[in-house]
Amino acid sequence: MEIPPESAEATTEYDGESFHFCSNDCQALFDSAPEKYVETPHPHLIETGGAIIPRLTYGRAKGEFDIDIADLTSLQEGDSVSFSKEITDDDVRKFAEATSDTNALHLNDAFAEKTRFGHRIVHGTLVSGLISAALACFPGLTIYISQNLEFRRPVDIGESLTARCKIVDELEGDRYRLTTRIENDADEIVLDGTATVLIDPLPE
Repeated sequence: MEIPPESAEATTEYDGESFHFCSNDCQALFDSAPEKYVETPHPHLIETGGAIIPRLTYGRAKGEFDIDIADLTSLQEGDSVSFSKEITDDDVRKFAEATSDTNALHLNDAFAEKTRFGHRIVHGTLVSGLISAALACFPGLTIYISQNLEFRRPVDIGESLTARCKIVDELEGDRYRLTTRIENDADEIVLDGTATVLIDPLPE
């Protein structure tokens, strides 16, 4: 990913060229093996269990993923992925800035205390975004076609969540239907639904 020099948080020199980065963390990753990042196509993608996963080490993004796939060359019913992350106050405030969803329920303690929840909670769409993060753990390039959601319970700021996506039906044209579920660290379902996705091969 190219970062304009004026937007870079960090810059380093290698082989007579300047490289610009969105964060010091990304610069440190580059500095650990610059030849790899300059000479290898897509060196930033993650390899796990023989599968190339289109997830980037990007800025300060955190989270852990897991895959349970029977045959990495052919996705099928029963294959699943998961992604876990703590939703922090910083996440909530950055999401509000990015989307302009500045609902006081998510940002103002005094206001939120007077609502049915009694305190600030995480944006529902921020929570559901963890499904997208999980889907990016499938080998290939996952493209959303549709998503149905049911919000079961609010999510408190600071909660750790796990998004789980499981293929339940193989459709035509490299399309799949999946169950999508997000649980909190008490194993309570906070969000439940289904999705249809298209999974293309990764670019060469």
